[in-house]
Amino acid sequence: MFLPLLVEIDRCGLMDVLWRLGIVLVMTWGPTGGETHEPRQDSSPRTAMLRAPVETLDFGFVPSVVYETHAYYEPGAIGVLFHMVHAFLYVVQPNPFPKDLIVNVMQQNKGGLKLEDLKKPENVVLLLQSIYYEIGFIVLTVVGLLFVMLMPMVGLCLCVCRCCENCGGEMHQRHKKNADCQRGFYMVTLIATSIFLAAGVAVAYTANQNITSQIKSTRRFVSTNIRDLKSFANYTPVQIDYLAAQYTTAKNKVLSDLDNIGTLLGGRVHYQLEREVVPALDNALRMTGAMRETKEALESVTTSLETLQEGTDKLQNSLQSERASLSNTLNDPACSNGDVSHTCNTIRGTLDQLALSANFHGLPDVEAQLGNLDAVLKTDLSNIIQKGYSSFNDTPRLVKEQTKGIVLVAKGLLDKSGVEIIGFTKMFPVEPALENFTKFLTDSQKNIEAFFPQIEQIDFYRWIGCVVICCMVVLILAFNFLGLLCGSSGYDKNATPTTRGCLSNTGGNLLMASVGFSFIFSWGLMGVVLTTFVVGGNVEKLVCEPLANSQLFKIIDTPYLVHPAKKNFVPGMLFQNPNIELTLGSIYRDCHENYGLYSALQLETNFNFNRFLNVTVYNQELAKIFNSVNVDLQGIVLLDQEGKDNIIGFANTGIGEINYQAYLTEVNKATTVVDLLSYANELEAQADLLPRGALENALKGHASSIKQIHKEQVVPMEQAMSTLSRSIRLLQTSSRELPTKVTNVLSAIEAAEYLISNNASHVVRQETNKFIKNIVGYFTQYTDWVRHSLEMEVAQCKPIANMVDSLEIVACSFIVDSVNTFWFGLGGCCLFLIPSIIFCVKLAKFYRRMDTEDVFDDSVDIIVSDYHNDPLYGINNPVMSSYPSYDTMRWYSHASAPPRQPDW
Repeated sequence: MFLPLLVEIDRCGLMDVLWRLGIVLVMTWGPTGGETHEPRQDSSPRTAMLRAPVETLDFGFVPSVVYETHAYYEPGAIGVLFHMVHAFLYVVQPNPFPKDLIVNVMQQNKGGLKLEDLKKPENVVLLLQSIYYEIGFIVLTVVGLLFVMLMPMVGLCLCVCRCCENCGGEMHQRHKKNADCQRGFYMVTLIATSIFLAAGVAVAYTANQNITSQIKSTRRFVSTNIRDLKSFANYTPVQIDYLAAQYTTAKNKVLSDLDNIGTLLGGRVHYQLEREVVPALDNALRMTGAMRETKEALESVTTSLETLQEGTDKLQNSLQSERASLSNTLNDPACSNGDVSHTCNTIRGTLDQLALSANFHGLPDVEAQLGNLDAVLKTDLSNIIQKGYSSFNDTPRLVKEQTKGIVLVAKGLLDKSGVEIIGFTKMFPVEPALENFTKFLTDSQKNIEAFFPQIEQIDFYRWIGCVVICCMVVLILAFNFLGLLCGSSGYDKNATPTTRGCLSNTGGNLLMASVGFSFIFSWGLMGVVLTTFVVGGNVEKLVCEPLANSQLFKIIDTPYLVHPAKKNFVPGMLFQNPNIELTLGSIYRDCHENYGLYSALQLETNFNFNRFLNVTVYNQELAKIFNSVNVDLQGIVLLDQEGKDNIIGFANTGIGEINYQAYLTEVNKATTVVDLLSYANELEAQADLLPRGALENALKGHASSIKQIHKEQVVPMEQAMSTLSRSIRLLQTSSRELPTKVTNVLSAIEAAEYLISNNASHVVRQETNKFIKNIVGYFTQYTDWVRHSLEMEVAQCKPIANMVDSLEIVACSFIVDSVNTFWFGLGGCCLFLIPSIIFCVKLAKFYRRMDTEDVFDDSVDIIVSDYHNDPLYGINNPVMSSYPSYDTMRWYSHASAPPRQPDW
C-alpha cells in the first residue's frame, strides 16, 4: 500500500526536502558551507576557565507532538498459523541469512550479469553457494513439479486402465471374509483424510480472508503515517522558533547579573579582600575596647586606692582605741588573782597584734596615666574605624560605578547576538519548504486515496480467484462426504454386491466423482501452491526476516557496496560525503527511539557547533570587554592618620611606667597583723576560762567590739584590695602586651591598605574571570539544552521509522504471511488428495452395485453361475451345454462370470 507513496516521494525528491529540513534543524549551529571541519582546540576564556557552580536555568519544555501511528501488529488467532508456517519454512530453510553471499553477488556484478560471466570461477562459487542456501526450496520445488507433471499422467493412465476393466475397473467384487473390516478401515481413513482436507482448505480460506480484511486496515496506516509526517513538518518550525526564543532566558539572566554586577562582582571582590581587611579592622576596633577597659582599670585603681587610704586611717584609730581600752581592762585588780592572772597575761601579750599590716599611703597614684588616656579617648577611634568599615563595604558600589560603561557595551552585544540568532533562523526558506512538503503529502494522500478503489477491486478479484481455488477442494470434499453419507446410509449388510440399493450405489459413484475431480484439480492446485511457495517463502526468508532483525540494513550499509570509491551509501546520497559514518540501520534505530532528525542523520558532522558558539552565543568581543575591567579601589581608606596617631597615643599613655610591684606587694598583705575575727573568737575563749563576773563580761565586750571593727572596716577594705589587685594585674598584663598589639594592629592595617592599593587589580581580575565564567555558564546551559533538544526533542523522526515498520507490517505481516499461510493450507490439501483418491477408489467398491458377484451353493459346494443362456461376449456359453443345471439356494437376475473349472 505504501508503494504509491514511495513512488510519489521519489518523484517529488523527498531527499532534497529532508536535506533542506536538516539544514533548518541545525540553524543554531551556523553554516559551514557543507565542508567537514577538523576538531580544533578552543582557546577562548570560556574553555580556559574552570567550571564553577552556576544557577540552573529553566528553559521550559520544547513543544512536543504526539504521533498517531502505532506500528504494531498483533495477528490474533491466525498468528498460530503464521508461527506454523514460519516453523515449516525454518525446516525447509534453516540456514542463516546469507548477507555475505548477497554482498559478494552485488559487488562482483555491479555492471550487470552476463551469460559468459557465469563461467567465471568466482561466479560459479557464488552459484553453488546460492544453490546450497536454496537447497530446501529446490527440493520441494522439484517435488512439486513432479506432482504437477505426474498427477495428470497418473490420472489418465488410471482412467484408461479402469475403462479396460483393470486396475479395479471391473464391476465385480470378490468375496472376502474380512470385507466389513476393510470397508470400516477405508471409511475411517477417508473420513480422517477428508477432515485434514477440510482443515487445509479452512486454513487457506482464512488466510485469503485475512488478506482482504487487512487490506482495509492499510488505509488507516497510510492515513496516520501521512498525518504524522504533516505533524512532523508543522511542528518543526515551532520547535525551532522555541529554541531560538529561549535565548532570551539566558540573555535575561545575564542582563540581571550585569545589572547586579556591583553585588555579584563587587561582592566577590569584597569577599576576597575581607579575609585581610576585616581582621585588621576588627583588631583595631578591639583596641578601642582595650582603651575603655584600661580607663576603667585606672579609674578602679584610683578609687580603690583612695578607699584603702581612708580605710587605713580609720582602722588604725579604731585598733589603737580598742587596744588601749583592752589594756585598761587587763589592768583591773581582778587579773592579779591566782589562775586569772595567767589568762590576763596571755591576753596582754597579744595586744601588739591589734595593728595594721598594709600601708597604702606610700603607693604612687595613676592620675597621670589616667589623664593621658582621657586625652587619647577624646578622639572617637571607634567612629574612625566604622568609617573604614563603611569605606571597605562600599566596594560593590565602586565596582558598579566603574563598570557602568562596560555593562552598557555588554548589553548591546547581547542584544546583537539575539538579533543574529533570530536573523539566522530566518535565513533559510523553512516555511516555504515545509509548506511544499505538506502540500506534497496532501497530494500524495489524495493520489493514494484515489488508488484505493482500484486496490480493493484488484483484491476482490484476487479473493474471488482464491475462493474458486478453495471451492475446488470443497467440491472434492463435498463428493467425499456425500459419498460417505450416502454409502454408509444406504449400505445393507444383507444385500449382495449386485443387489445393493440405489443410495449405496450413489455414494460409490460420488466417491468416484471425487477421484475424478481430484485428478482434474490436483495438478492445478499444486501449480498454485508451487508458485506462491517459491515466491512467498523466499520473500519471507530473504526480505521479511532480515528486515525484522535489521540484517537487511546491514547489506545496504556495507562499505563500498555501490561504488569502490564511496564507502557509505546513505551519507553519499544525502550529503554527498560517503566518508561519514552514517548507516541506514543507525538512522532506523534512532528514529525508532524517537530521537531528533539531527541526531539520526548525524548532522553535527556537517555543522560546527563550537564555531557558532564562539561567534554568536559567546561573543569574543564580550570576553575582551570584561578582560578590560579595571576597578580602582585606592579610594578606600581603612584607618586615617588620626586613628593611627590615636592608637600610638594609647601605647604612650604611661601605663607601663606604673610601679605594679609596689601595688602587688601591698595588696598581697593582710589588712591587719592578726585576723581580727580569729582574735575576737580567741578572746572570747579566754574569757570563758575566767570566773563569772565583771572581768569576763568586759573581755567578751572587747571581743564583740573587735568583731564589729572587722565587719565594718576590715571587710570593705579587703574588698577594695581585691578590686585593686584585679585592676593592677589587668593593667600589668595590658602594659606588657600593649606595644605588641599596637604594632600588630598598625601593621595589619598597613598590609590591608597595601593589598587594596597594589594587589586589588589581581583580585578584581580573578573575580572578573569568575563572573565571566558564570555568564558563560548560562550560555553553556543554553547551548547544551539546544544540543540536547535538537538530538532528542526537535523534529523527532519517529514517523520515518513508523513508515518502515508500517511497510513491513503491510508487506510481510498482512500479505506475505497470509500468502504463505494460503499455500501452506492448500499444499496440505494437495498432499492429502493422494490418500483421498486411494481410499475413495477402495471404498467405492463396497458401495457401488456390481455387475457380477461370487455365488456359493451350500448343498454341493459347486459354484454355479446363471447366464440365462445369454451369450458371453457373443460366444455361446459352453458351461450350459456341458454341465447340467442344479437348483441352488438363490437365483440371481444376473449371472456372474463362471469360475474356471479344472478341466477347462
